[in-house]
Amino acid sequence: MASANEKMGRHLDDDFMDHDDSKMTVKEYLSTRISTLKPPMKRPPNPIKVLGSLSKMNWLMFLLAFLGWTWDAFDFFTVSLTVTDLAEEFGKSKADITWGITLVLMLRSVGSIVFGLAADRYGRKWPWVINNLLFIIFELATGFCNTYEQFLGVRACFGIAMGGLYGNAAATALEDVPPEARGIISGMLQQGYAFGYLLAVVFARALVNTTSHGWRPLFWFGACPPVLLIIGRLFLPETEAYQRRMAMRQDGDGIEKTFFREGKVALKRYWLMLIYLVLLMSGFNFMVRFDPRRGNFVGFC
Repeated sequence: MASANEKMGRHLDDDFMDHDDSKMTVKEYLSTRISTLKPPMKRPPNPIKVLGSLSKMNWLMFLLAFLGWTWDAFDFFTVSLTVTDLAEEFGKSKADITWGITLVLMLRSVGSIVFGLAADRYGRKWPWVINNLLFIIFELATGFCNTYEQFLGVRACFGIAMGGLYGNAAATALEDVPPEARGIISGMLQQGYAFGYLLAVVFARALVNTTSHGWRPLFWFGACPPVLLIIGRLFLPETEAYQRRMAMRQDGDGIEKTFFREGKVALKRYWLMLIYLVLLMSGFNFMVRFDPRRGNFVGFC
């Protein structure tokens, strides 16, 4: 039994769990950054060979994550594509309706923290299922909104669900693939967002104002594919990386203690990188979504 646990432990990131050499000051950290700017000048691996190294299970996990991120984007852009219709329905200006988009963007961080912690503690599968159940509920609810206040409330809740999916999707798609494949796979995964927008445009043309229900069928339709995403995830196992980590937690000081210890080590070792990435993504979103004419965040630049 011990040898099996040792074998599982070797596959884990030993640096993450066992080493605590991160007592570097901000000054020391900054002084060592210049040397890291020099490109390694290594020849990149052949992407075809890299993709060919993925197993069938790797591809199934990636496909599920890609479709989940795609439909996450689809559900987000349903409001952007029906702003005019929503403004007429609720007797508000287009700027008022875009607050439904702003609230989604504001509350995505809440969802990413809540579902991120849940995915690390309880596994990738069940937070994914719950996340998609929330998509179903909030998309259906948006289609049944009768007042502006109901619309804002439902879209705020949707923002929490939207923020919760990408981290789980990224972990599902990436953590079991070979390290040399993670760069290209992560790039492919991110394109699900653009694909979701394209699908939203197509179905908006097909469903909006083509029946007596006006804009509502687009949201009702958006609630349907997550059912398939839930079924697909139920048929797939937990990722191997998560299973190994759970085995390590059980062999340690207990699941709860080890889980919190992992979080402390991660924050202690990578807090500067975390701050940098938060600022980087904040800048990206500011450039894409902030409209100075309205003073808020909108779905289009």
